[in-house]
Amino acid sequence: MQEQVDKLVKWLQEQVKDANVKGLLVGISGGIDSAVVANLIKKAMPENALGVMMPCKSNPDDLKYAKQVAEAAGIEHVTIDLTEAHDTLFNKITNELDQQGIHYKEQDKLADANLRARLRMSTLYTVATNHNYLVVGTDNAAEWYTGYFTKYGDGGIDLAPIIHLTKGEVKEMAKYLGVPEQVITKKPSAGLWEGQTDENEMGTTYEMIDQFLKGESIPIKDKEIIEAMHKRSAHKREGIKVPDKNV
Repeated sequence: MQEQVDKLVKWLQEQVKDANVKGLLVGISGGIDSAVVANLIKKAMPENALGVMMPCKSNPDDLKYAKQVAEAAGIEHVTIDLTEAHDTLFNKITNELDQQGIHYKEQDKLADANLRARLRMSTLYTVATNHNYLVVGTDNAAEWYTGYFTKYGDGGIDLAPIIHLTKGEVKEMAKYLGVPEQVITKKPSAGLWEGQTDENEMGTTYEMIDQFLKGESIPIKDKEIIEAMHKRSAHKREGIKVPDKNV
């Protein structure tokens, strides 16, 4: 595990040097993935690493866990509450649609949740530009394969150091790095709405996805869900499509 951590830390340091920037930052959500990344960037850039906490109609526990993560990692951190900004923009969008006779689907939680993720991305890049830092992402192999991330939201990043790690491997690294036990054991959630958990939303478990990615046998129901998510989210893993110059 130490060898794996050392390789990731060295890789992060190389990216900073190649990009000619001063350091690295990550959005700390209070979850295990961002906790691992916070520790990695602190090790890579001890004097130039920053954690950004961005509550937005969030469960207060998320911020509590995020602060525990930052303090355990010893990383400098800042909190920027996006609730008011989100309300202003979201209400502006829905009101404009209403005035133009376009009814907004109030039951569509996803559009609201994605707006929060994209506000966070914009915030991270604003802070990163101010510091001359790179934005480091927190997606793991399971999230990347299934597309369980917001395009141009938490998927809008410069570096993705743990993208090849399964959720189980992230958990093992978290234990090794000294991430608070409460963060390691709590149910994974993007905090999109009250009571939301990743696994309930996906319809399968990270354990099943990890086994699938390792080529192990899993129930057909879970396999079908995972393959469908992968197919449906293909556009998230592709670059911007452009026509052939001869078209």
